[in-house]
Amino acid sequence: MNRCRTCVMPDTRPDTPFIDGECAACVSYRRRPLIDWDARRASLVALLDRHDGRCIVPSSGGKDSTYQVVTLLGLGADVTVVTARTCHLTGIGRRNIDNLARHARTIEVVPNMTVRAKLNRLGLEMVGDISWPEHCAIFTVPFVMSEQLGIPLVFYGENPQDQYGGPMGSDDAMNMTARWRSEFGGFLGLRASDFIGIEGLTERDMADYQFPAFGNWLVEAHFLGQYLPWDSRRNADVARAAGMEIPDQPPTSSNWWRAENLDNAQTGIHDYFMWLKYGFGRGCQQISVDVRAGLVTRDHAMAWIDACEGAFPHWYGDTSFRDVIQRIGMQPEEFQRCVNRFRNEAAHAR
Repeated sequence: MNRCRTCVMPDTRPDTPFIDGECAACVSYRRRPLIDWDARRASLVALLDRHDGRCIVPSSGGKDSTYQVVTLLGLGADVTVVTARTCHLTGIGRRNIDNLARHARTIEVVPNMTVRAKLNRLGLEMVGDISWPEHCAIFTVPFVMSEQLGIPLVFYGENPQDQYGGPMGSDDAMNMTARWRSEFGGFLGLRASDFIGIEGLTERDMADYQFPAFGNWLVEAHFLGQYLPWDSRRNADVARAAGMEIPDQPPTSSNWWRAENLDNAQTGIHDYFMWLKYGFGRGCQQISVDVRAGLVTRDHAMAWIDACEGAFPHWYGDTSFRDVIQRIGMQPEEFQRCVNRFRNEAAHAR
């Protein structure tokens, strides 16, 4: 494993090229001052005007979606918040969803949670991703609601390839296209239809995870972070001012930020498997963003990585690991078999 000479991102991160020892995310970050943000903002206003200000913001109730809603409302937009229920909703997650509903019309779509739990377990067993159904739902539910509500304009948050790194050129994408969803949606080669027939799952069970066939309905999905400078710390400050609850400590010791991924108690397991597979976790991504922004030094980040990266999530917020796996019908020994299967020793070689 080699790490970026600017931040601490390793070269084991998928689809993230390194140029002269620097990761794609750092290259993208250095280009940001060259962007004409005034022109981008004017394009955003024109886009909203073209749609009479009506738009959808997919939301978990977290810092980024709260920032998006508050910002778009400030531009005069008529915002509808669409929340696809997460897999294991935490108490703080519930309160933050309710808080955002104080600011904008909110629709919460709740799937069959028995089916969801089965998909969580199957995702973990098949591809090492307990969050596979959530990754599907955040890209399908808002599009379904777009058609049902007659609102074709959808705003997601940052372009992840700009914020965290990706193939060269992918950081320039303004829109979330079908190709983008297929390449970067986190589906790990699985389609919703692949589950039909497994353990009694039916086509109806998988309907919430199938991307809709729109016919003549055209949806425009844009990354708001490509129109306005994206800053996760600033987003958290805006969200806190809007009433979002942020804990005093990160949800688990391997997270660097306090204000991210507070809604889903399964996230600790998801991030732990990221570390098993690729040798880095969410905390590495978070602290790398802060290194680029000059908020911490690279030496401090490396010391934190050595101390905290890969810590097992015995607790995520106020939810225990055993509570999480019990809800998806998995025993500790079955979980350990998944750990053994997906640990990539090559990614942990230094």
